[in-house]
Amino acid sequence: MRIKEGDFTLAGKASSKIKKMLKQLNVDSKSIKRIVVAIYEAEVNVVAHSFGGSLKALIDDDCICVTLKDTGPGIENIEKAMEKGFSTATKKVREMGFGAGMGLPNIKKNTDELKITSEVGEGTTLYFKNNY
Repeated sequence: MRIKEGDFTLAGKASSKIKKMLKQLNVDSKSIKRIVVAIYEAEVNVVAHSFGGSLKALIDDDCICVTLKDTGPGIENIEKAMEKGFSTATKKVREMGFGAGMGLPNIKKNTDELKITSEVGEGTTLYFKNNY
């Protein structure tokens, strides 16, 4: 699924779609909530901080694996970006109610496995897995 830069009206589309699929597969509600929170936070990060990207989700019998790839600007310091409250969001993004610096910490909190790679000027890849 494509994620457009700056389009907050579509942020959450992928997480809603995946939530419906997981419900149809009878995944327990606690697991679904964690997965949806992580996907939504990741979608918002792509919308707010990149030039657009994509999301792929692989749903298996006992887990979901999600990969998001975006184009530029990348994350200069991943360790710093993982700190609660740290944000590089623009004033405009903050005025819309986003950019509080909780995205990556919430993704980490709601996933069983998380990997982030980023190259400044190129983009970021975020992979996470949730077992259920």
